[in-house]
Amino acid sequence: MKVIVLGATGFLGRHIVANLLEHGHDVTGFSRNDSNDAVLRELGVRPVRGNLEDLDSIPALLEGQEAVIMAAQLMLDDEKRLAEKIVDTLEGSNRTFIFSSGTSLMSIPTGGLWDERSFAEDEPFVPKRQIAPRLINEAVVRDAAAKGVRGMVIRPSLIWGNGGSQIIADFYHSARTTGAVCHIGRGLNVYSNIHVEELAEIYRLAMERGTAGALYFAVSGEVAYGVIAKTIAAHLGVPTKSVTVDEACEIWDKGLGKIVLQSNSRQRCPRTRNELGWSPREDRVDILEDCIHPAYAQATERAQPSWVAKKPEQATA
Repeated sequence: MKVIVLGATGFLGRHIVANLLEHGHDVTGFSRNDSNDAVLRELGVRPVRGNLEDLDSIPALLEGQEAVIMAAQLMLDDEKRLAEKIVDTLEGSNRTFIFSSGTSLMSIPTGGLWDERSFAEDEPFVPKRQIAPRLINEAVVRDAAAKGVRGMVIRPSLIWGNGGSQIIADFYHSARTTGAVCHIGRGLNVYSNIHVEELAEIYRLAMERGTAGALYFAVSGEVAYGVIAKTIAAHLGVPTKSVTVDEACEIWDKGLGKIVLQSNSRQRCPRTRNELGWSPREDRVDILEDCIHPAYAQATERAQPSWVAKKPEQATA
């Protein structure tokens, strides 16, 4: 299948590209500049230049493509406008559009305590006000089935693997800046998680086998943040430290402190397993193994998450 990946040079995008190529698909990668061109050529795909903010350029960008995978991280308003333009461009073609969401949409703030609630695809929940617009953006894509577009949404949990997890890197950042690996409150709160290569597999399977209008969760395990902090602290030979939400906002940012690191976000993915025939490999289910990847300790500064520069409350994890 001929497929274009938006966000192809990002952590997730690069793994999606690699998986698609491995399974014989004809892949084009979206590029913004010469540096991205070089990354994409090294991955073995054709770069195509564009500007996702220039909506009038989108039809030409998608011309000849049978599938569009949107793995780019945008602010919620920009994301909605782009999704609507892609749907309008693909209308009546029965071409595939896969949209990337995130399970921070389902976060339940607890100040670091555990919460028993866990959700499967399409089970009702009440999102935080700041993130609730993401549901509208998902609906733009899922409802596109009525317009002759094979639209689907993948809602990944916390992504890790190969030393590239933003969240794990942020625990290391706390050690560099405070001398201890920090967690909020008692650190009993849990986020479901997924290895990036397993997530890339889910994207491909959805493209090949998925149902128009479907929502697919991507989950292979869950671990309390306090356990992650202790694992990293033992590896570094430093203590752990409990911090308040306000302190967390100072160490990291408001999106991470107020939403991700103080909350529970727990999912199950029966539709993904049953409809797509997916199950994770046994060597890709333990996030604690990635917590001691040497890439994290080698970093000297924090990589700025996509949400920090504009509206911190619009974090997507």
